[in-house]
Amino acid sequence: MSGTTDILRQVRSWRSDGHEVALASVVSTWGSAPRPVGGYMAICDTGAFVGSVSGGCVEAAVVDEAQGVMAEATPRTVQYGISDEEAWVVGLACGGKVRISIVPVGPAGLEDDVLEELIAAREAHQGVVLATWLDSAVHRILHEGDDVLATEARAALLDDRASLVETDMGEAFLRPHNPPARVIIVGAAHVTQSLVPLASAAGFAVVVVDPRTAFASAERFPGVRLVTSWPREAFAELGLDHRTAVVTVTHDPKLDDPALLAALEASPFYIGALGSRRTHASRLERLRAEGADPAALERIHAPVGLDIGARTTQEISVSIIAEIVKTLRKRDS
Repeated sequence: MSGTTDILRQVRSWRSDGHEVALASVVSTWGSAPRPVGGYMAICDTGAFVGSVSGGCVEAAVVDEAQGVMAEATPRTVQYGISDEEAWVVGLACGGKVRISIVPVGPAGLEDDVLEELIAAREAHQGVVLATWLDSAVHRILHEGDDVLATEARAALLDDRASLVETDMGEAFLRPHNPPARVIIVGAAHVTQSLVPLASAAGFAVVVVDPRTAFASAERFPGVRLVTSWPREAFAELGLDHRTAVVTVTHDPKLDDPALLAALEASPFYIGALGSRRTHASRLERLRAEGADPAALERIHAPVGLDIGARTTQEISVSIIAEIVKTLRKRDS
């Protein structure tokens, strides 16, 4: 259990069972810290915990600090680094530093109704920002359009990046809670069967689009969302936003070409098409004949995937997911 929604649900479960709980968040890092800003860890008064703030380096020390936070109902901000003698004891030997906010869950910190609102937003796939004022442990969920910290909240959601902001109430930590980025695969092909689990393992929500119901079947893709409309209609239903990647894999112009044209009209962060350079050259000619903007065609990654010398279906799938992640994170950097 490591996903944010899972962690928050565990917090709710512990609270329902009558336990005291603390929530630890990575609020800033320096150097080669092992976990990014925004990393979560929830700690129960029994000593049990879920999530991670350092990949295993300082978790034991954070659990100890959290016991004090729960006993005193007072937030704490702690820092570990390679220059600290304690860092060697707790195991942060990566050469970086990490600053962690630990707040109680309940009236003195993350209130239960705010927790419920946050879980509800995540389950509804609604992007929100959780603002935490570090000194007071006041929490507020910022929805798009809020006047308070509106610019910062929009930037946090757009970039999917947590940040510290100075306010009249002191230092506030803005942690975006976005729905998972999506990978929409056009074509329920053989490569799709290896691509889907890799995309899911990387944290993406996966959708397979193919009007050929003999291909797009629950037997071939158990547990996967299947849309059996033609690509343009499917995209209109799904919506293509800045957190969506589109990959076409059918080699069939009747499916791939309309999908690429529709994707180019929207704003997915990644568009990729399976096929050789010769295949893609022919594809570009067809798309130009359909009126596609030559400059827009440069957005298509083809041949799809990073050039890692992939040969097998599984290796090709690895190269595709790697390129999608690279494009997503390079955009965010």
